[in-house]
Amino acid sequence: MKIFLVFIGGGLGAVSRFLVTTALAGKLGNFPVGTFAANFFGSLLMGLVVGLLAGRFESIRLFVAVGFLGGFTTFSSFSAETLALIQNGQIFSAAANVIVSVVAGLLACGVGLKMGGA
Repeated sequence: MKIFLVFIGGGLGAVSRFLVTTALAGKLGNFPVGTFAANFFGSLLMGLVVGLLAGRFESIRLFVAVGFLGGFTTFSSFSAETLALIQNGQIFSAAANVIVSVVAGLLACGVGLKMGGA
């Protein structure tokens, strides 16, 4: 049942992200406003859901936080995990997570583009 909840939530999140990015494409020139909006609102919702459901309603958390928001934006998970590190006093780990994730993600994407012939 847990996998099913994540599966359905993830599919709905991915479709929602597609709709948001499509609807907002080109609204601010070349700036990826759709991706920004998905990441911003996904992170806001992740904080809200994690805060409201802390330790309760596992099925809802799996469907909404892991599934829907995971499909809508992985940035929301990244944000929640980084804030958890900060709240636990692990400032160095939080900073390392931000720097390493962004730099490694950009590098990996660049390598992937090269491998793909772009």
